[in-house]
Amino acid sequence: MADSSPNPSTDALPVIDVSALVAGSPDRELAAARIGAACRAHGFFYVTGHGVDAALVQRLEDLSRRFFAQDEATKMRWRMALGGRAWRGYFPLAGELTSGRPDWKEGLYLGTELAADHPRVRAGTPVHGPNLFPDIEGLRETVLAYMDAVTRLGHRVMEGIALSLGLPAGYFAERYTADPLILFRLFNYPTQPVPEGMDVHWGVGEHTDYGLLTLLYQDTVGGLQVRTPQGWIDAPPVPGSFVCNIGDMLDRMTGGRYKSTPHRVMRNTSGRDRLSFPLFFDPDFEARVRPIEGLAGAAALDDSAERWDRANVHAFNGRYGDYLLAKVSKVFPQLRDEVL
Repeated sequence: MADSSPNPSTDALPVIDVSALVAGSPDRELAAARIGAACRAHGFFYVTGHGVDAALVQRLEDLSRRFFAQDEATKMRWRMALGGRAWRGYFPLAGELTSGRPDWKEGLYLGTELAADHPRVRAGTPVHGPNLFPDIEGLRETVLAYMDAVTRLGHRVMEGIALSLGLPAGYFAERYTADPLILFRLFNYPTQPVPEGMDVHWGVGEHTDYGLLTLLYQDTVGGLQVRTPQGWIDAPPVPGSFVCNIGDMLDRMTGGRYKSTPHRVMRNTSGRDRLSFPLFFDPDFEARVRPIEGLAGAAALDDSAERWDRANVHAFNGRYGDYLLAKVSKVFPQLRDEVL
């Protein structure tokens, strides 16, 4: 069982300058080695030198605050039920579940913008389609520019991960992420108290991410915590950085050499609403996820007894999309019944 102490260790996660990876410099091996060490030790690290425009990030934060400041009835005009199979739109406080319990946050689900005539949209492929953009002036353009910028960063970080494993830099792009599945969230963790009698304990309960890589922007409030062998540690905001963490499918590909790490978000009692923007950089929906052949130090294993959810990610065999849908359908059971 995880340590649920309210006062976890404050041991620092590594902060890695990835400017050489972003630039494609010959000295990018050093950043790659540091990423590899972080993936083995924590599965979490901060990146700086990422090249994402600070003004773009600030604009997205400002526009997101404008959206979340509206009353719930207004925000529900873009509710997820209207997003259909694309699984896009707004969900209200306690509208998302982790391990069957509601999280104390609200959010806007977004992803790669696809037109109605895109082949996958026409085929009804889940989590593909157009976004539901609230009518906040500039929000659509800002979200799309932000997703493009952070997706580019995701490609560079995955090149670093490949190099750290002794693989060609383009290993993941050639097999899984030439056209990555990009899912993006705007989350707001309100400072308001939980109503009496509601079974809510966390901003987000303990979980691991499903895919390859998550790139997270968090504002200055904080609340993210990471589980390590020594216990829970804080992952406080580091100005100008993104928090990166690896997911279940990279755990599977590396035979457990790089493990997906449980994390959670504390309920917000700061007196200020907290924003976070996770972008999930994942394999193509149709990609078949397989272990990396010949990887030193990796082994097919069953570590379910050690995992937070008792699942064996190494037993999965099939399309990444199937794994993703099995997971997200537990997060929104009502929506699952309507669109899957």
